[in-house]
Amino acid sequence: MVDPRISEIAERVTAREGIELVHVEVTSGRNPILRVFIDKPGGVTVDDCAHISERISLILDVEDPIPNQFMLEVSSPGLDRGLYKDSDYERFAGLPSHVKLSEAINGQKNFHGKLIGLDREGETAAVIEEDNGKRHLLPLAKIIKANVEIEP
Repeated sequence: MVDPRISEIAERVTAREGIELVHVEVTSGRNPILRVFIDKPGGVTVDDCAHISERISLILDVEDPIPNQFMLEVSSPGLDRGLYKDSDYERFAGLPSHVKLSEAINGQKNFHGKLIGLDREGETAAVIEEDNGKRHLLPLAKIIKANVEIEP
């Protein structure tokens, strides 16, 4: 779990620069890595990443929400972009996706197929359609990892 102060700093910086904050994560260990994934229409450049890294780093140095030494990485979400927010499941509908659950549904934890979007009836769930047309409702609360897949 990322300290909300860190996410807020990243959100503040990216919003001011007109860049989308995709996700923030911190690895555990003696020297943690703070990873910030950003995007913008047309994709981000190395210069965008360096600029956002400098801005976030300055604020982190002043506010000091991470007590130990850490490494900051700022990058694009990549071709196999993770799905983190409800809006991601809607934005990337129609693309091939992989979803991994914390608990099996009908004996299955991993699902591959076309992302249809979200089903908001009852418990909000991602909808994945396999090649054979079978659809699965995957509760967002049980998703531990989800991403779009690179088409072969």
